[in-house]
Amino acid sequence: MSLPSSVRLVEVGPRDGLQNEKQPISVSDKVRLVNDLSAAGLRYVEVGSFVSPKWVPQMAGSAEVFAGIQRSPGVTYAALTPNLKGFEAALEAKVEEVAVFAAASEAFSQKNINCSIAESLQRFIPLMEAARAANVRVRGYVSCVLGCPYDGEIAPAQVAAVARELYAMGCYEVSLGDTIGTGTAGKTRQLIETVAREVPHHLLAGHFHDTYGQALANIYASLLEGISVFDSSVAGLGGCPYAKGATGNVATEDVLYMLQGLGIDTGIDLDRLIDAGARICEVLGKANGSRVARARLASR
Repeated sequence: MSLPSSVRLVEVGPRDGLQNEKQPISVSDKVRLVNDLSAAGLRYVEVGSFVSPKWVPQMAGSAEVFAGIQRSPGVTYAALTPNLKGFEAALEAKVEEVAVFAAASEAFSQKNINCSIAESLQRFIPLMEAARAANVRVRGYVSCVLGCPYDGEIAPAQVAAVARELYAMGCYEVSLGDTIGTGTAGKTRQLIETVAREVPHHLLAGHFHDTYGQALANIYASLLEGISVFDSSVAGLGGCPYAKGATGNVATEDVLYMLQGLGIDTGIDLDRLIDAGARICEVLGKANGSRVARARLASR
């Protein structure tokens, strides 16, 4: 299969990237990050999540962040909403698109959200109905698609079954997440071939963690399978909580550099993106997780 001519990057840095940070991050710093990202040309930014602050304290100010950002035309500002209560709070904050998440692993589902996969999907039904009534699009995430910290290997058919449920429920796109980053290119292709029998290729996205250094290889493998939407995080923000000291999300800068090298259009300005990542890393007092950003910043 030939490579897609254009790719949409879903920027998850402000949500997935920051949610596990221990130090408090001000609303103004989060607003600045979102504004920097849309100014760099990103057309989809996951701004925050409406979850109980007891579980994810870092996301407690999501409504204030949504109120403070400068909304650019043509940019989708989305939020993660695990239940109806979260969805209602997102609606109040004028969120135009939301995401829900399920796991492909029973053990992960129990440990992460204290219920089975089937129960988690049931919880989304009232949310999906409310979203339909409010004309809000819902994106679905499936985690642990290429391995689980508790269950180990995950059968592609199991992932396909969960993806099919989310799609049937009304999710317009399903993002397949390699939560612990153990996936390899061959397994990624096999996974997509299996899932695409249930959910069409053009409605699937890839969400690869770089824990084992395989994220770019897995993204390339996905491109060969006709996938043209990928989640990534500026400066590689967001460690992997299941692998001590390991990197989590693949860096948007690294994905963009690879796509540019393949002649694939994204509409994103690499230099402005590097600046956005450098600025938030300075705020966090941490090293930049993007190899491309580190190389470019060193040569400036």
